[in-house]
Amino acid sequence: QVQLVESGGGLVQAGGSLRLSCVASARMFSIVVMGWYRQAPGAQRELVAHISSGGTTTYADSVKGRFTISRDNAENTVYLQMNSLKPEDTAVYYCNAVLRHYSGSYSYTEWGQGTQVTVSS
Repeated sequence: QVQLVESGGGLVQAGGSLRLSCVASARMFSIVVMGWYRQAPGAQRELVAHISSGGTTTYADSVKGRFTISRDNAENTVYLQMNSLKPEDTAVYYCNAVLRHYSGSYSYTEWGQGTQVTVSS
C-alpha cells in the first residue's frame, strides 16, 4: 500500500513559522488529493487544507491568509507553510492522501502518523 511520512513539526513561539512536509510512497497509485488535518487535545480532527493534483486548494477559515499548502507531484510531496502561528494552532497535524489505484478499480484514504505542532504564547 502507501505510506505517508511527515516531518517538520516542533515548538515555536506565537507569531513564528513552521513548514510541514509529507512524502508519499505511492507505487501503483495516483494521488488525487493531499492535505493536512489537525487534532487538538479533546477536539475532533479537522481539515486544515488540501490540494488536488491540479493545484486547487481549500483552507479552513481559521488558517486562511496564514497557511499555504503546496504540492510537488513529481516527488509525491505536500507542504504546509504555517506563518503567524497562534497558540490555538497547537495540535497534532496529520497528512492525508486520497489515492486511486492505477487500474481505476478502487480508491482509499491514507493517513500519516502525525506530527506535533506546539505554539507557545
